[in-house]
Amino acid sequence: VKYTEVKYAGADKVRHFSGTAKTEKIINLSFRNTGIIVMLNMKLGQEVNKGDLLAQLDNVQARLNYESSIESRNSTESQMNTAKLNLNRVRTLYEKGSSSLSDYEAAKNSYRTAVASFESAKRSVAIQQDQIQFGYLYAPEDGVIASVIAEVDENVSPGQTIGVLNAGTAIEIEIGLPESVINNVQKGMQVKVAFTAIENKQFDAEVTEVAPALDTNTSTYPIRVTITEKDERIKSGMAASVTFEFATSQREQRKLVIPPVSVGEDGDSRFVFVIEGSENNYVIKRQPVDIGELTSEGFEIESGLQEGQKIATAGLQTLLDGQKVKLN
Repeated sequence: VKYTEVKYAGADKVRHFSGTAKTEKIINLSFRNTGIIVMLNMKLGQEVNKGDLLAQLDNVQARLNYESSIESRNSTESQMNTAKLNLNRVRTLYEKGSSSLSDYEAAKNSYRTAVASFESAKRSVAIQQDQIQFGYLYAPEDGVIASVIAEVDENVSPGQTIGVLNAGTAIEIEIGLPESVINNVQKGMQVKVAFTAIENKQFDAEVTEVAPALDTNTSTYPIRVTITEKDERIKSGMAASVTFEFATSQREQRKLVIPPVSVGEDGDSRFVFVIEGSENNYVIKRQPVDIGELTSEGFEIESGLQEGQKIATAGLQTLLDGQKVKLN
């Protein structure tokens, strides 16, 4: 049988755009120090909590620098103490008239320099201690490990990504729209999202970001759509189709329409043949309908059908309720 799908009037103003689902917050995990990975507690799909230790470096260089800074601090502290003793000695001699003013000022300057060196060495110790902490990688947020890029015994550099953490709970889809429709899209607009991996299901979503400028790489305007429904079947990386209805924002004011050839009449009632089932197993079902006005797009449907249902458009006189058919 030949067939068509039940749709709303103005469906020519409905547009579909493809994108890929991802969590709203994707964090590239990396160390702030260099070294060899000695511990890696990350696996694909692993759920982690904020503060969990995910990886650790050997920290050899950081520990050597820390020990060196400790020695430098101890040395400058000794020099400071010596300069203080010398200042006290020169001050006593100066007060007794046994030392000149220039010697006294020189001793004070030496002491101030030694104090400054000691304070600088203390700050260096604190900095080197932080460098050791940079050899530990903790989970910055609650989330799920989406990718592990490094292995134990691998030498890594500061900022080198060793894993990816999906930390967001909401699912976003980033798509590019052409200039012909971008002015019809605004933040907060309601859209529908379907996934090829999840059959016979459309999810409610909302436009959350609209770029004001063209992306020169794709010649489109990037926008982001956030799914407002939660479903564990939706996973990051799934291919998605986002449906925009530009005809009107008041969906309830629109009417379903079907071709006149799909409507049969039996006495005072009208009916259509709905096609149900899946591939290689379709069955015809006679469905009474209430029709409204005849428009340029077909009969308006008052009740009896839903958007997306398949209905036969030919051979109504020969079709039987419950009959198995193939789609043409």
